[in-house]
Amino acid sequence: MIKTKLDPSIVAATLTTCLNKGVAPIALHEPSFRGNEWLFVKDCLDTGWVSSVGKYVDKFEQELAAFTGVKRAVAVVNGTASLQIAFEVAGVCPGDEVLVPDLTFVATTSAVKHCGANPHFVDISVTSLGVDPQKLREGLEKIGRQTPEGLFNLQTGKKISALVVVHTFGHPAEMDELAEICSEFKLTLVEDAAESIGSYYKGQHTGNVGLVSTLSFNGNKTITTGGGGAILTNDARIGEIAKHITTTAKIPHRWKFAHDRVGYNFRMPNINAALGCAQLESLPLLLSKKRDLAARYQIAFEEIPGVKFLAEPKYGKSNYWLNTLILDEDQAQLRDPILELTNNQGIQTRPAWEPMHTLPMYADCQRMDVSNSISMASRIINIPSSPCLTPDV
Repeated sequence: MIKTKLDPSIVAATLTTCLNKGVAPIALHEPSFRGNEWLFVKDCLDTGWVSSVGKYVDKFEQELAAFTGVKRAVAVVNGTASLQIAFEVAGVCPGDEVLVPDLTFVATTSAVKHCGANPHFVDISVTSLGVDPQKLREGLEKIGRQTPEGLFNLQTGKKISALVVVHTFGHPAEMDELAEICSEFKLTLVEDAAESIGSYYKGQHTGNVGLVSTLSFNGNKTITTGGGGAILTNDARIGEIAKHITTTAKIPHRWKFAHDRVGYNFRMPNINAALGCAQLESLPLLLSKKRDLAARYQIAFEEIPGVKFLAEPKYGKSNYWLNTLILDEDQAQLRDPILELTNNQGIQTRPAWEPMHTLPMYADCQRMDVSNSISMASRIINIPSSPCLTPDV
């Protein structure tokens, strides 16, 4: 019989002591509008520039590139669209296989399918929650066949063209090791940095190692444009292609509607970009407040047996988008009681996503050993992470 060491009420009480905002309900992550949001959005309304062109789109792209350190940023309608375009410009072709972490938000996997490619699930690290480099290498050595045309899956005969790495909950993945594997096995590296604006790997902002990377600005992200995403790259040619095909592949002209390839209407509206520009101005403060909250959690849960707070890896700096508790393996059966108790008390908590291979539309996809993914999914609890939950400075 399992000896229970952890009481769900202790977890709930500890959360309450860490939260500055004492009135329920307490959201998992809510947006913070404390700067020029009203002013910039009103400017769009006053001038009539609310749709797919306007000064704020260019400004937002330029400021995103400056903040993240990449050469080019392309703002788009949402994070899923940014991933689809990232795979396309990275050379993923219909019928290819793309290596995808088994524990991720479904958009990572759906974007692969939108390109006509096939997800091939790989395992995650128990320390970073990103792709596990050692298990990835072992899996590729087992099923991969190197050819002059690239890496092929011995079991399916299909080309494995890319690896997508997710910086889960804002924690940077082990990029040096993963980049080395991609180089060795002739894989294109794509970074899903949807959750990690303001996170750094060895001093460099996430999204700079892969050929192309993506961000999300959904309403629950560190900064929001309401809905929106971005494609980041240090390759000028890829940046131009991404901008072109996300704006319907229209050839610039004062009045003609000429298009030179199949494109997408994935443009971010100016009014959303205006919101993003204001949010970027507040981002340093928001990141500071989120890290303060994470530090409070880490101290509070340090001495509680059966559960640990997921801290940033030693090699990186996390934005702590979603603060995370991980139950010990012998306490996994307490996950749902803790979720039920905290949500009943008005403290919004949630589990991790369902492993991708368990979803009906992806159950038949190729996968390596994903035992870490299965274990961690049963033990993860995300806890309130809004920047408003710490005192104002």
